[in-house]
Amino acid sequence: MSAAQPARGFAQAEYETRTRNAQRLMREIEIDAMLLTTEAHVRYFSGFLTQFWQSPTRPWFLLVPAEGKPVAVIPSIGVAGMQQTWIEDIRSWFSPDPEDDGVSLLLSTIRELPARFGRIGLPLGAESHLRMPARDYRRLEAALSELELVDCAGLMLKLCSVKSAAEIEKIRYVCELASDSFNALPEFARKGQTEREVVRAMRIDLLQRGADHTPYIVSASGQDGYGDIIMGPGDRRLEDGDLLIIDTGSVFDGYFCDFDRNFAFGFATDKAKRVYETVFRSTEAGLATARPGATTHEVWRAMWSVLEAGGATGNDVGRMGHGLGAQLTEWPSLAANDHNPLVPGMVITLEPGMNYDGDRLMVHEENIVITDSGAELLTKRAATELPVVN
Repeated sequence: MSAAQPARGFAQAEYETRTRNAQRLMREIEIDAMLLTTEAHVRYFSGFLTQFWQSPTRPWFLLVPAEGKPVAVIPSIGVAGMQQTWIEDIRSWFSPDPEDDGVSLLLSTIRELPARFGRIGLPLGAESHLRMPARDYRRLEAALSELELVDCAGLMLKLCSVKSAAEIEKIRYVCELASDSFNALPEFARKGQTEREVVRAMRIDLLQRGADHTPYIVSASGQDGYGDIIMGPGDRRLEDGDLLIIDTGSVFDGYFCDFDRNFAFGFATDKAKRVYETVFRSTEAGLATARPGATTHEVWRAMWSVLEAGGATGNDVGRMGHGLGAQLTEWPSLAANDHNPLVPGMVITLEPGMNYDGDRLMVHEENIVITDSGAELLTKRAATELPVVN
């Protein structure tokens, strides 16, 4: 039984706190405002949650000034929706307008803001992108020659990495929904079905349980392992001795879970059992190591040590976990070259994966939150032994 469904949305105080925290960090790096263009960032400060981001036609802008509330500069089609948020200063233009799709309005709004430092921040670095035409960005940059446009990606990564109690509640809820769906998989999956058929049944099950949507649900299968974890599901039929992995990023109220489960069909070979046991113990090592003050590298090393001792020949994934929240993957990475400290409120995935027998691969994943005392599971822990679907 999953926990009760959390209330949708957030209290205004949540957005006020986010904005104040951002403004404190902005003062530290001496920027007068942040210009944000992506769905996750606009939503983070405004609460503007809409499926209309699926359309790439129109750009959307949110300015976070050094003081006061954010200012929305958005297409007119979004005004009614933005008025439902706590944002009061909403400026709009009729879009699409290829000749001037909000750039002039954005420029005039930026020039109204106090310019103590003469610097405007935009997320330009790691794990960021600008959701506006490159031509318009060049125009913006040229027109604001009196101001310096600087990278604030690091500020946003760190800010969003620590979740509030209300955010964690939403992530926990969708993790529990997906856990229950995985546990029910033997009820709707059978030998002879294709990966696509099993994944379709699970997607329906997730929606019936209360997930809003499942934008990410992939699978792979093969004898004694699989060679890929991002391209499926395919039309391969599941046979005796096959291993199947399903990895889902399902969403409730704008927040993701992201974890997988492995299943054997008909029977599990001794090799599959040994590899499964290795990745399970690796996850246990990650759980024991993930605590405030530990670094992402230390968690990676704890998990890799178990995999290496268990016969792993490598890890093609490149990391063994990452942040999680309003996006399927967030900063930081659990990787050999990442040394960021964990702090309470971080939600991360533990995702040990091992290559073996040449091109074979097995991956396991859980979702956790860092608390004052260590790591707390948000997912319902996977079975200690490889589950078999008959």
